Amino acid sequence: MMIIHDRKGARVEFEPVANKPLMPQLRHQKVGIIGLCNGNAVCGSCHVYVEKEWLDRLPEPDEFEMERIEQLPDRRDNSRLTCQFEYTPDLDGIEMTVAPRS
Repeated sequence: MMIIHDRKGARVEFEPVANKPLMPQLRHQKVGIIGLCNGNAVCGSCHVYVEKEWLDRLPEPDEFEMERIEQLPDRRDNSRLTCQFEYTPDLDGIEMTVAPRS
């Protein structure tokens, strides 16, 4: 299970499919994740703020994700692109908030 807060603050709980990219699963939840670049870390339309206690459980962002995040005006220390990691069982209960659209 994961918890996502949409741009309006609504809390959505859902069961992602394990070992699948998170962005397309969130797109279907209608929480504000768009994924215009289809997972290539180019557009930033899947930008979220991951609750800080969960960050160390995620894989380190690669150079492409970091480059894109650095270009986002609303970036924070806990910014990630959901197209760049998969949901895994050790992420059960993860909580994140959809970032404002740039």
